[in-house]
Amino acid sequence: MPVQEPEKTFDAGFFRRWLTTAAAAVEREADRLTALDSAIGDADHGSNMLRGFRAVTAVLERESPAAPGAVLVLAGRQLISTVGGASGPLYGTLLRRAGKALGDSPEVTPAELTEALRTGVAAVAQLGGAKAGDKTMLDALEPAVEALGASFAAAAEAADRGALATVPLQARKGRASYLGERSIGHQDPGATSAALLIAALAETAATGEVTE
Repeated sequence: MPVQEPEKTFDAGFFRRWLTTAAAAVEREADRLTALDSAIGDADHGSNMLRGFRAVTAVLERESPAAPGAVLVLAGRQLISTVGGASGPLYGTLLRRAGKALGDSPEVTPAELTEALRTGVAAVAQLGGAKAGDKTMLDALEPAVEALGASFAAAAEAADRGALATVPLQARKGRASYLGERSIGHQDPGATSAALLIAALAETAATGEVTE
């Protein structure tokens, strides 16, 4: 009789690595995020995300929550308190609500992570009053969560495709919506940074540093 392999789970260390990997990605791509935002926004998305994720990295170095959910709640709270504009509340809500959904479990399964992120994405949609197709971060996050059940790599690919698919869209929410048809032809910076967050999750999972 074949021996069933134990299901992989993710501990607090995994979530800290995910967020520090995301912070490194934001460091690399901050100028690009700002350039995208200069076309249809306030030209501050890169600097806002940079400030926020540097603060997340700093707080995770000072504090060591023992549960994955607590890591996400702490990071989300930090983003809300340090990031200006809409990005702080939206990204903070994403992480906080996902963290609360995970509760106090010391380890979580891929399915539990998927459901927690789905909860976080729904909270973002409710907070911003947006939906997929409105040229926002949801255009990357919603397909990523749907693909996460298949694999982390599939989620990252779906997020990238979603971000690219915002180019021909007219913005219906956020600062870019004020431009009307002039927002068409530009990639949404929020969807782009959301894709970076999902790519960092896939990169972290690919290292194989999980518990069994």
